[in-house]
Amino acid sequence: MKKPTRQSLLPTLTSLWILACSFLLIKTAAASPGQPEMSFAEAQNLRYSDPDSAILVVGLFYERAIATADTALAIESLMELAWVYGHQADYKQSYDRLWKALLLADHAKMEQRTANIYRAIGRYYSFYNRREKAMQYLKRSLSIKRNLVDKGELNPSNLVQNYHAICATYREMDEPELSKVYLDSCFLYHSSTGSKINRAFLEFEQAVIYNSEQRYDEALANFSRILPWFAETNPGYQVLVYTYLGDTHKFRQDFEKSEECYQKALSLSSTHNSHIDFTPLVHERLASLYFSNREYLKAYSSLETAKNLDAVFFDSRSENNRPLLEIQDAFRTTKEEQERMLKERRLAELEQEEKVRFLERALLLGCIAFLVLFGLLYFNHVRAKHRSEKLVIERQRELEVQKANEIVELKNKELATSALKLIEKDAFMDRLKEQLSQGKGDVKRQEIKQIVRSISNHNVENWKEFETRFVAVNERFYEKLNHRFPKLTRGELKLCALVKLNFSSKEMSKLLGISLESVHTTRHRLRKKLNLSRDTNLTEFIANV
Repeated sequence: MKKPTRQSLLPTLTSLWILACSFLLIKTAAASPGQPEMSFAEAQNLRYSDPDSAILVVGLFYERAIATADTALAIESLMELAWVYGHQADYKQSYDRLWKALLLADHAKMEQRTANIYRAIGRYYSFYNRREKAMQYLKRSLSIKRNLVDKGELNPSNLVQNYHAICATYREMDEPELSKVYLDSCFLYHSSTGSKINRAFLEFEQAVIYNSEQRYDEALANFSRILPWFAETNPGYQVLVYTYLGDTHKFRQDFEKSEECYQKALSLSSTHNSHIDFTPLVHERLASLYFSNREYLKAYSSLETAKNLDAVFFDSRSENNRPLLEIQDAFRTTKEEQERMLKERRLAELEQEEKVRFLERALLLGCIAFLVLFGLLYFNHVRAKHRSEKLVIERQRELEVQKANEIVELKNKELATSALKLIEKDAFMDRLKEQLSQGKGDVKRQEIKQIVRSISNHNVENWKEFETRFVAVNERFYEKLNHRFPKLTRGELKLCALVKLNFSSKEMSKLLGISLESVHTTRHRLRKKLNLSRDTNLTEFIANV
């Protein structure tokens, strides 16, 4: 057995010293809070240089958080542990820490932290190509963040982390079009002051999309621009940057630079203990590159290495994943038994439901038939009732019209009789006036003139009385005449009234106090104003107005 050298023992001793100091500092701080201690940020910095020490130190922070009921610190510690375990490809430990963090965040109703945990769980599902499950958690996380933004509790720039996670997932699943959609959202919401993710990460995703679009010069420009920032700030992420940069050189047929980038990615992964689970993909790329250069032995060696690493990190037989899969198998067995029992119960329920449905359908059809029959009978009843009511109303209307016509006719007859009496009275008065005008004897001539004037005035009053009674009986007669023939004179209107009452020209002459010849002249002038032809009877025309 080879004896370990001082150089080989130096990293181990350094790690032990860091662990001892961290342990003492944290324990001392727990006992006396006023004493200085290692900050959580300093503990996070150990994730690259010494992941084992980082796990121990962050674990102590978690214990302290639980002891002091500091839920926020406990969740942050669990998230950091999940991150470190994940980069070591120990996914069972990552899942375990994330689910503990999720329970704490959910119980404390910390929506933003819950969203961050869902995002992390979704990313781990994507490493196993569980696309549907990954997107379920990633989009649930995004939905929570959007609600917080809508309520004004979160700056919109915080959405960039979620859009970037979905963008990276689609990139890993070789779906550049979808990756581009979410990258556009990243740039839309990104803010140099508010975003928790540096623009260099977005530029990296943009460079990978440029590769898929064969825009290799633009991809190289992006990679060259962001590499210095990653080298200084996040050296572990260079594993991904150099891998995809190697792809760019390979697409440009520069195989030497491509191999150099792939080897650089593997070296960085080993140096910074970062993205170890990504190394099988780098070895696959190297195998493809060697095969293109007809270096078959190197290609075989790289492919064998990739296969072995993939089995360690992702195969169900690997030491890291076996406990997780055993739990899944037990869960699946229980689930299958539950599903079998549910199926049997469901079959019995379906049979019962079928009987119930048959009875319901029969009852429904019976009800529908009854309603249709009742509706038809009711409709016929309503229609018959409506028809009979309509006939009654029409009959009543006819009777009312007939009665009104009879009343008008009767009143017109009375009016005509009254007019005739007035004519007789006027004739008598005319004779009396004539006798008085020629009279002699004791009656003075002045008195005779007063009597004659009184008789003449009485004739005018008689006509007004006649006209008033005529209008009362024939309300709309003058209204219709004036509407159709607005140019008729008052004398012509009087003549129309007498024509409607079927008076002769002689009777009209006496009633109007004009000569028979004047009556004929007025009738002729009236026919012209009414635009009546010779064949049209004036009496019939006036009667129909």
